[in-house]
Amino acid sequence: MRVRKRKYGPGVPPPQERKPFRDVSRFLKETFGAKSYKVCVDGGFTCPNRDGTCGIGGCIFCGERGSGEFITEIGIRNQILTAMEKARVKHRAEKFLVYFQNFTNTYAPVDVLRAKYDSALADGDERIVGLAVGTRADCISEEIADLLAEYAEKYYVQVEIGLQTSDDETAKRINRGYPASRFTEAVQLLRKRRLNVVAHILPGLPGETKEHLIRTVDFLNQHDIQGLKIHSLYVLAGTRLAELYRAGEFEPITMAEYIDWAVYVLRHVSPQLVIHRLSGDCAREKLVAPEWILKKKEIHDQIIGTMEANGWKQGDLHPGTTCGESAKVNTEGTDR
Repeated sequence: MRVRKRKYGPGVPPPQERKPFRDVSRFLKETFGAKSYKVCVDGGFTCPNRDGTCGIGGCIFCGERGSGEFITEIGIRNQILTAMEKARVKHRAEKFLVYFQNFTNTYAPVDVLRAKYDSALADGDERIVGLAVGTRADCISEEIADLLAEYAEKYYVQVEIGLQTSDDETAKRINRGYPASRFTEAVQLLRKRRLNVVAHILPGLPGETKEHLIRTVDFLNQHDIQGLKIHSLYVLAGTRLAELYRAGEFEPITMAEYIDWAVYVLRHVSPQLVIHRLSGDCAREKLVAPEWILKKKEIHDQIIGTMEANGWKQGDLHPGTTCGESAKVNTEGTDR
């Protein structure tokens, strides 16, 4: 039997604590006092750029499940219970956040949203400590923000907005359906109620270079957000992006470029942001390109290794960071 050697011991913190950025796993454990895990839910929503309200077909990279390809159960409660048990066994999770993931999870009348959120939280399971909602900036209103604020009286509430890019020309190219100014409006509505905001960005979108990413990071730094997801763009079967790829009209960035761009993002965003993701996940059978997307551990190791080898930390080049400040963790950076 092979014995795995510990790479840390007295005076050397475990790998989780050595990450040169504010990692979500550590943040959740510190916040809730136990290993915590997000369980994904398909709430049966659609999007305004799918049903004709502002477009048809959805964003060009979005699959028919709306980023929920790994969800297999039917019914909100069944999904939650199954996912919680899997996370308990596989990840030793003790606390859970319910994450409405697929499509736009605030795109419905308030009474419908309330019914769906209530069904996820209805049995009063004390293991459920938070509600996370994936949505679009143009689907946040005063009424919806008020509804989410009601849940924040009892739960940690996190609103995830798929910005992807701050460039409005790219937004048109990918069929996002709203300008970047709507993101600003949505963040203001949510933060007025002290709700936590997590932005999603997608380096390597069609027509974009690193300069576009730099402008997106500058744009994010102008907003009061609490978290960030950096997704690696991949070509999913059955999408418009797959058609562009096969026609030779789109070429994914290389893994080396992605590592470089992700490191840039981490060094230039606020050290107070919680980093929720470093890359994307795709089911192997649905992936068209690039193959390197499947090397998730290698991607993470290279990002972390590059930063450690150079002595870099999250936010060390953020415009509001002074020398040494990026190494600190502000435990008040995210509202409960």
